[in-house]
Amino acid sequence: MSARPILIVDDDPALRATLTEQLAVDGEFLPSEAGTATEAHRMLTADGARFDAVLLDIGLPDGDGRDLCARLRRAGVKVPIVMLTGADAEADVVKGLDAGANDYIAKPFRLNELLARLRAQLRVFDNSEDAVFTIGPYIFRPASKLLLEPVKNRKIRLTEKEAAILKYLYRAGARPVPRQILLNEVWGYNANVTTHTLETHIYRLRQKVEPDPSNTCLLLTEAGGYKLDPRGGRAAA
Repeated sequence: MSARPILIVDDDPALRATLTEQLAVDGEFLPSEAGTATEAHRMLTADGARFDAVLLDIGLPDGDGRDLCARLRRAGVKVPIVMLTGADAEADVVKGLDAGANDYIAKPFRLNELLARLRAQLRVFDNSEDAVFTIGPYIFRPASKLLLEPVKNRKIRLTEKEAAILKYLYRAGARPVPRQILLNEVWGYNANVTTHTLETHIYRLRQKVEPDPSNTCLLLTEAGGYKLDPRGGRAAA
């Protein structure tokens, strides 16, 4: 599984550095930093921006983090936002949640609690209708098991296993996933399911998504497994 990109927005360089170091230590997350609301807004709304979650401080030098949260929601940013603050009175919590935050954690906080809350929000988001990934010419909605191709105004319906394969390969980033690992992740440790089953599903998936299934550019065979190239196929769209 590839590291999940997280944006840490806080005006305290020491806290940002500590969080960045601790979030990155196990390779689960890939943290980036922003010290102001302006910088954070630019990073989160840039073309091609990909962040899976935001840790957002309330007290920023150029504005209130809750106002930034509301602006991000209006701009269409749907990923989980966890507010970090020293103000934990009920009114402050309510204001943060009303602004569109998913959760709220008061400083000083325990890292393990922060991680647990962050993982919980990511699990909820990954299974929500709002989870959307770009794969080549397609917009992938895992919860709906649907690929949308806006240029050709068409929808491609996926089976549950096909959607699970695409989602896992997307999360793996640029790293190839060995067949057996992908099999275990999608089907579980079922002794009755073989790699032939996986290969059959990959074949059917390619028939649906590849511009030319005989010359794959999205769903690639590599190093004893498979890799998804999310940028592949765009020229063919």
